[in-house]
Amino acid sequence: QVQLVESGGGLVQPGGSLRLSCAASGFTLDYDAIGWFRQAPGKEREGVSCISSSDGSTYYADSVKGRFTISRDNVKNTVYLQMNSLKPEDTAVYYCATDGYCSWSEADFGSWGQGTQVTVSS
Repeated sequence: QVQLVESGGGLVQPGGSLRLSCAASGFTLDYDAIGWFRQAPGKEREGVSCISSSDGSTYYADSVKGRFTISRDNVKNTVYLQMNSLKPEDTAVYYCATDGYCSWSEADFGSWGQGTQVTVSS
């Protein structure tokens, strides 16, 4: 059974950092891509970043490029999202999701975690 569990969210001041984790079970990262999405109150869910399974290619939304870094540890079967220089507009529930390849469309991802809240506020 495919399962994704996010952790690492919390309250941070603007300019601060957080590292989110997405622990996968029931499949291996060798064969599936992991995407991070977020949903702010009153807004649609949007793609943030993705890491592919084949060659580890990474993709970022323009809004987070240069501030967020996605990585994976195949031994721990975990994907990380390092978030630096956080802004209030980064406040959202962050979800990880998996499917065979990276995509910006949430409809392309079949399995999702429960989400973790990130709040950026002074």
